[in-house]
Amino acid sequence: MRPKLTLKQIAKELDVSISTVSKSLRDSPEIGEDTRQKVQAFAKLYNYKPNNIALSLKNRKTKTIGVVIPEIVHHFFTTVISGIEHVANEKGYSVIVCLSDNSFDKEVLNMEMLANGSIDGFILSVAKETMQKGDYHHLIEVVNQGMPLVLFDRSVEEVPSDKVIIDDVKGAKKAVQCLIDKGAKNIGIISTVDYISVGKLRTQGYTEALQENGFNVNQKSILKIENMDNIESEISAFVKESDFDALFAVNEHFAAAAVRAVRDKGQKVPDDVQVIGFTDGELSKRFIPSLTTISQHGSRMGEEAARLLIEKLEKSPNEEESYKTIIVETGLIERESTK
Repeated sequence: MRPKLTLKQIAKELDVSISTVSKSLRDSPEIGEDTRQKVQAFAKLYNYKPNNIALSLKNRKTKTIGVVIPEIVHHFFTTVISGIEHVANEKGYSVIVCLSDNSFDKEVLNMEMLANGSIDGFILSVAKETMQKGDYHHLIEVVNQGMPLVLFDRSVEEVPSDKVIIDDVKGAKKAVQCLIDKGAKNIGIISTVDYISVGKLRTQGYTEALQENGFNVNQKSILKIENMDNIESEISAFVKESDFDALFAVNEHFAAAAVRAVRDKGQKVPDDVQVIGFTDGELSKRFIPSLTTISQHGSRMGEEAARLLIEKLEKSPNEEESYKTIIVETGLIERESTK
């Protein structure tokens, strides 16, 4: 008896991407006819079943929730998991956590593995590479097959699902307004590239706050980091080349790197340059100086996501389908990195 074939194995054998295999098996017009026929013939030869997600829905409940997160380096995601587990355990559910490493392929593979009878529904924060590709077919397929999906933090409008988010624009405006109220005149922002939704929205909030206070928006004051391997050097160069009296960073790791860059330049925080970050993790609390930050309340986001998913899992099958978006309010926590 042949071992069960996976999308990854088919992709490797035919030297194509996992996305190409998945789309070919669904007769997507995005894939050329020759490639589609080749993939489908190979899958048929080895008796591949592309509907693993549907198979797990046949009246069999595992009382298990699958959680897929993009990374574990940020304290935020650990607090979200804690919130999910708190509510899930109270309701008699277990939690399986997988890491996508911000990889599109790994996100797809994690979902395929979990959906093959292991879980009843997903809670997921979209991988960086998935957002860069703009390819959400695996998420939409989950929804179309009837498996509940809740997106949190990094969500996309193209996927019809429940969502738990913060108002990133409002949170960023809160941070920049704090700096302006404390006398800052030249405020820089350290953000991510625009295809990552939170970076784009927080940059938008920064821009709006400046404009509402009568400040000009200088594109040279906006740093968008794509390569996470060069964070320190990019931020150091950004700080050295400008005369900022305040910096807003869209996460706490960027904020900590900004403080180091200011010190390396021979300046003091907060006397010469004030710094505000985003996400109130352990780094923000323990860094010297401790970081003023916008709190995302990750634990509450996790709790809300778990409640939404379990509500879907336990609703009547005859109930009309609808989707909710819960917006968790951010908070400003002032510490030593601002005046």
